[in-house]
Amino acid sequence: MHEIVEENYFTTTCVVYNLGMVEYGETYQFQRRLHRQRLKRTISDTLLLLEHPPTLTIGRSGSLDNVLVSKEQLAQEGISLFFIGRGGDVTYHGPGQLVGYLILNLGQRGKDIHRYVHDLEEVLIRTLKDFSISASRDEGHAGVWVQNEEVAAIGLSIRRWVTMHGFALNVNPNLTHFSLINPCGFSDRKATSISQILGHEVHIKTVTTHLVAHFSDVFDTHIEMGSAQVVRSKG
Repeated sequence: MHEIVEENYFTTTCVVYNLGMVEYGETYQFQRRLHRQRLKRTISDTLLLLEHPPTLTIGRSGSLDNVLVSKEQLAQEGISLFFIGRGGDVTYHGPGQLVGYLILNLGQRGKDIHRYVHDLEEVLIRTLKDFSISASRDEGHAGVWVQNEEVAAIGLSIRRWVTMHGFALNVNPNLTHFSLINPCGFSDRKATSISQILGHEVHIKTVTTHLVAHFSDVFDTHIEMGSAQVVRSKG
């Protein structure tokens, strides 16, 4: 999978894989494998773009108290639940949400976590601006907001300066599922989506094109599109 010879390649190229709909547990295994390979410098920086079936994930600082229904009700709704190693609290994933998992070597990007989060937010803010949506940061919490509603969540894990996890941008998900949780631990804030803000449906493929372009610009990296089959076949 894109074996690397020259060190300079790592700082100028990111391979992007569009995986479509994938179970959360499967993509977590993809991330772990890619993380190991990135540490060994046998692959370049990598961005996985995908959707999940309905899923709740709870980060290291999260609590089941922010899941507002029982595990039995989640099962009835067909929603999976995972406790994971990223930062942050509870997050919902589901169809219509563009999820990005990044395997990036921050050791070659100044080892600056704050800048990394800022740059991820910038990619999302620029993407939303393309759809005439004015979004902003909350200095106290990673993510992107439209007024007081969260349109994109960010949750990260960084080990030996190589990242895992990433962002979730609400394009046209089932927003009623967010009522089952306190999104990112907030009981006084709601989630929104691009489609809800605009009042009409927007497709993920359209948003993905804009997001990849802005990712390339903000992170000053050349994009190579990889084959989803490569990631899946080695899972």
